Amino acid sequence: MKYLDIDKLRKLSNAEFLAVKPYPFFNSPVLTEEGFRELLDNMPPLEMFDGIFAKERRAGQAPHDRYSLEYSPGLQVPAPWQAFIQELCSDDYRNEIERLLGARKVDFRFHWHYTPSGADVSPHCDARREHGSHLFYFNSEQDWDPAWGGATLALDDGGRLSYDSAPGYEEFDDIVEFDSIGNYSALMLRTDHAWHAVRPINCPEDKLRRVFIVVCIPNNLFWKVRDRLIGKTIYRF
Repeated sequence: MKYLDIDKLRKLSNAEFLAVKPYPFFNSPVLTEEGFRELLDNMPPLEMFDGIFAKERRAGQAPHDRYSLEYSPGLQVPAPWQAFIQELCSDDYRNEIERLLGARKVDFRFHWHYTPSGADVSPHCDARREHGSHLFYFNSEQDWDPAWGGATLALDDGGRLSYDSAPGYEEFDDIVEFDSIGNYSALMLRTDHAWHAVRPINCPEDKLRRVFIVVCIPNNLFWKVRDRLIGKTIYRF
């Protein structure tokens, strides 16, 4: 089975991607429908995850409470996820990511985030060493009510706010809500003004906002060593 519909990325021109405001993003399905359903039906179980709650963030930003699972070789996630990650490590995917993000020799980190009711993602920009990230959403129309929230928000600061700050929503000029229910993903270019967030989720206790994230970073020995020391694994195939 093919999981990626790679032509969706190939057909996206650099000019089209870079013209998106408030910063470059591509919020579209890039999985085949069969692949999306196979992954959705085989999500890693919650007992594999670590709870990350009340963790301090840069510049006084509110914690991003969630359950998190970092992928590493040998991790016993369901077979469809193993196959999907192998596709993500292919030259086909890597070449398109490097082209769109304007990067060379990109490495990847992979992790899942499951977010419970009451938690949110405060406004933030990703770490400066990252080229960008690709978020794959895994809540279907059948198991998630849009009224519960959970959508990624792109926030427009008009180029005013410092990366090292903790702004509230009222400080932004505009908010763009991504499609995040069903077979959608969001590829985002990282900049000092690529603010994004998720408002507090209000879902039943037995539900979770589920996202799989590809973090795109430079092939850099220092960061490889540093990430391995703190339990993160970078991939270059």
